[in-house]
Amino acid sequence: MRLSSRGAGLLLISPALAVIAFFFILPLGLSVHGALTAADGRLTLAHFEKSFDLYTNDMLFTVAIVLLSCVGIAVVAIGIAGYLTLGEHPRTQAALRWLYRWPLFIPFVVAGQVMRTFLAKNGMLNHVLVGSGLIDPLAAQSLLDWRGIVIAFIWKQAPFVTLLLAGAMASLDVQHIEAARNLGAARWRVLLGIVLPQVRGTLLVGLVLSFVTMLSVLSVPLMINPNSPTMMTVDVAYRISTHGDYAVANALCLISLAFASLGAWVYLRHAVTRAEAAP
Repeated sequence: MRLSSRGAGLLLISPALAVIAFFFILPLGLSVHGALTAADGRLTLAHFEKSFDLYTNDMLFTVAIVLLSCVGIAVVAIGIAGYLTLGEHPRTQAALRWLYRWPLFIPFVVAGQVMRTFLAKNGMLNHVLVGSGLIDPLAAQSLLDWRGIVIAFIWKQAPFVTLLLAGAMASLDVQHIEAARNLGAARWRVLLGIVLPQVRGTLLVGLVLSFVTMLSVLSVPLMINPNSPTMMTVDVAYRISTHGDYAVANALCLISLAFASLGAWVYLRHAVTRAEAAP
């Protein structure tokens, strides 16, 4: 009876295991093999050396862009989720709750095209600024560079982190919040001193997931800032489409995977520390 139950369990999870093996483990194995194998079949690190020789600046640029975007995402998510939790205007809260989720349903390729039009020198942003008299027409400039990538990432990923954070804030015990408000604490002090420390684990989860997601995006940097320095995903596409150099492309992908693993390590270390501190 025990063997049959185990067999039934394996049968139920076998489709999921097959998907993981075929679409994740197998490509990862092939990528590792391609990055570490020379043309004559010998093991080599030459592809990694070439990657660092050619694209060190792009690696640093990628990490800087993603980290800066994470900071912006955290600020936006904390602000929106905090107002949804502590705000005193129900209509404003309802409108904000309805509006902030829109980017969740927009693919990155569409987000890149939207920002390409919105942030151009003759784009909608500059038209609005010039029309409102905030800037002179001659002062209008294009934001289709690293700033555009950061803006696109924040606009696309902030709603995801906000959704997680707002749910975590809504589940908190309101007695501490009400006590602080009764003692005269401002909303921003309640948010930063009472609410945010209790949901920082959820915030970290959302930021780590966003960090990994942004590392893998090709469309946004390709549409907004394809020139050097650019993000590693553009370099991978360039090595394959222009040179047919799958070995260096695989090496770049593994380096990007190492960056993503660092983000996962930060989260796991935080989770372990929190679990050890729990009574």
